[in-house]
Amino acid sequence: MKDLRDFLKADLVVEEEVDPEYEISAMLHENPRKTILFQRVKGSKLPVVGNLVTSRERMCEALGTTKENYIHHVTRAALRCEGEFSLVDNAPVYERRCSSLEELPILKHFEKDAGRYITSGVVIAKDEEHGRNASVHRMLVLDGHRLAIRLVERHLHEYYKKAEARGEALEVAIVIGMHPALLFASSYSFGINQDELCLASALLGEPIELAKCKTVDLEIPANAEIVIEGRILPHERVDEGPFTDITGTYDIVRKQPVVEVTGIYHRRDAIYHALLPSSVEHRLLMGMPQEPRIFTSIAKVARVKNVVLTPGGCNWLHGVVAIEKRGEEDAKKAILAAFEGHPSMKHVVVVDDDIDIFSGEEVEFAIATRFQGDRDLVMLRGVRGSSLDPSAGKTGLTTKLGFDATKPLNNLEAYEKARIPKK
Repeated sequence: MKDLRDFLKADLVVEEEVDPEYEISAMLHENPRKTILFQRVKGSKLPVVGNLVTSRERMCEALGTTKENYIHHVTRAALRCEGEFSLVDNAPVYERRCSSLEELPILKHFEKDAGRYITSGVVIAKDEEHGRNASVHRMLVLDGHRLAIRLVERHLHEYYKKAEARGEALEVAIVIGMHPALLFASSYSFGINQDELCLASALLGEPIELAKCKTVDLEIPANAEIVIEGRILPHERVDEGPFTDITGTYDIVRKQPVVEVTGIYHRRDAIYHALLPSSVEHRLLMGMPQEPRIFTSIAKVARVKNVVLTPGGCNWLHGVVAIEKRGEEDAKKAILAAFEGHPSMKHVVVVDDDIDIFSGEEVEFAIATRFQGDRDLVMLRGVRGSSLDPSAGKTGLTTKLGFDATKPLNNLEAYEKARIPKK
């Protein structure tokens, strides 16, 4: 079974002792394109790895594809999810037990963060009606046995609200340190009745080995590095935040639920995966799983060739779409469909399929030579945007812009690129 260790290739190994408060995050921030393994961490016996995924190409490598074929590859994998798993005894993740969260090298990342945050934890839960869910959530350490969990109003939030309405806690298992394909699958925009671990199996090309939890009625990937078992308590809320999110700015303080820890286990030689907020890794794991959804939305109205959420837009707020234009309204239809497919997107550029959407220079060329503001701009005022965009303010409403940077079909000759003939 593929795990974190199969994928890990450290570019830098730090052997001197480092502090989990700010020092590790500073080194990761200063070396965004290097995977760093910290061998000795103050206050813990476990090493830390950060910047596990340092580029789009590296993420695609983890998924068994290329950046050009990525969307088609993932979409096909999502269609062939069959839910094949095997249960194993004596799972590596249960080789050792911790007595407290304080034994884990959980980082404090930025100056105004509320405290130490788990950022790479995949939360596994199940619901009688909808089945198993795996999703990534940030968690603030409150003490040795309690966490505050940020629950965005998606599937896990629905599971929790149903349990809370019955006056019950929701059992969860927080898994840390897995192959990036499992992190990716847990961030994918699946339907509520679909199992993200099935997608991970399809992407890895083999069934995931699962192990039964010790203190909750759940199963988790057997070859994970660390698992924190517990219960999200009903009718209890605490302050969560500030926290540095994907844009590198601070998210606000909210009242969020509490996880009561019932058991902490790890591999004998476990490695703690620290995902630095606003890093390349964070942005790719949030943004790339949205691209297939945008693609699918646009495919309903235009012949879409590829989609990307760009690094300059934090892989979240800005997108570029390549289409094969067949009608003059295709680009504007694609713009509206792109916003529908990813409501957090703020600006999108639609280009012809002769433009390399991964090249900022080529996209800018398309805007410079094929776009006229009075003719080709689509503006949507006062619509829902991203809560992570600091310019949107407290209302969350924003103005969205779509740029039709495609060639007019009735005047293609004017846009012909000069070529030098070969002799």
